[in-house]
Amino acid sequence: MDEKLKIKISIADRVYPLTVELSQEEGLRSASKKIDIMIKQFEENYAVRDKQDVLAMCALQFASQVEQKQIDNSINGEETIERIKKINALLDQYLDN
Repeated sequence: MDEKLKIKISIADRVYPLTVELSQEEGLRSASKKIDIMIKQFEENYAVRDKQDVLAMCALQFASQVEQKQIDNSINGEETIERIKKINALLDQYLDN
């Protein structure tokens, strides 16, 4: 069982105390940094005055990336299944001869 760790994560100039598994710490810290970088990019590139709007756009961006990866993996999985079916058919033909 993983050891629990108390950490503080900063997002958009706010500190969030968390109790996490030791194995989660690196991922959470990395995610926090990516969020802050994205916030800075949105603030520099768009006339956004409200942190809530910037955070919503960050959430949308991250969620869309996850969704797109799932869609891509689904498509790749279907292609792989079709290839395997074709290979099986070829093997069946070869073995029948």
